[in-house]
Amino acid sequence: MADRRVKKRKADKAGREDEKEELTKLQKSVVNWVRKNVATKKTKFEHSHVVEYFNAGKALDALMKDSPWSPDKAKDGAELKFEFREQAIDYMGELMRLHMFHRARKVAVAEKDKKKKKDETDEDEEDSKKSKKETKNKEKEKEKKKRKIRLEMHYDQVFLDGNDAYVWLYDPTPWYYYIAGTAIVLGIIAVCLFPLWPMEMRQGVYYLSVAAAGFLVFIIVLAIIKYIIFVLLFIFTAGKLKFWIFPNLTEDVGFFESFWPVYVYTYDKPKKAKDSDDEESSDEESEEDEKEDRGRDGDGEGSDGSDRDKQSDDNSKSSEASKDFEFVQKE
Repeated sequence: MADRRVKKRKADKAGREDEKEELTKLQKSVVNWVRKNVATKKTKFEHSHVVEYFNAGKALDALMKDSPWSPDKAKDGAELKFEFREQAIDYMGELMRLHMFHRARKVAVAEKDKKKKKDETDEDEEDSKKSKKETKNKEKEKEKKKRKIRLEMHYDQVFLDGNDAYVWLYDPTPWYYYIAGTAIVLGIIAVCLFPLWPMEMRQGVYYLSVAAAGFLVFIIVLAIIKYIIFVLLFIFTAGKLKFWIFPNLTEDVGFFESFWPVYVYTYDKPKKAKDSDDEESSDEESEEDEKEDRGRDGDGEGSDGSDRDKQSDDNSKSSEASKDFEFVQKE
């Protein structure tokens, strides 16, 4: 009995899978239009992978105003026309039932404690600038909070008019994928049929392959020459000159960017020259100081000589006065 029940369940599941509803042409056109014309954002879904989601209110606004099925643009005898917003909500709910998208719940991502500590230290250091930058900081914090959001599965899968997030499950393959696939297949077939090509085409392919190989060898030789020139100049200048030819040749850049700039160099001035200049300037300053000291000494000696002359004059005058006094007493 148990085996029969298991077989019945498997048969029921297989029948349900076979009876899956497919999109009609009109539904496909609506889904494609919403997928292309409604703005989407990317974020992580349940810490696992990145998904694209859209806002329900913006999708309904686009359907009611800009879509070919809006009241203003739809024709009178059209198969689909959204005269009221409730009709668009019901139609989007039907698309969600067909697994074109599903409802998700927004969860704010908590900031790390390290960032909070850094912000606190910055605020303590910049107390004087708080009054000017409060509005800017608030706006930046709001933007960061808006960006740091992850999504989780919502238990109530209903399409509602609001700011709820709906994750896209419908991801059609672009038309250029088919073109690229067919081109790859045709190219592989053409390479396999190389022995059947005309002689001129085979010679052209041979010359192209030789030219490509020569170009690769040229790039390798140029890279070796670049390093040889750098090492020689670096040794001859005692580490002062660093000269590079095609510095971006071996970098992860574009084809044309790898050949530009043609050369770059840096020259480090020796520190000894600066020290010698400083010593010369110090010697000059010391010489000037000695000259000033000598001048001061000379001025001091000159003043001493003048004082001695004055004293001798005073002594001579006193001696003359004493002689006159003696003559008067004799008379």
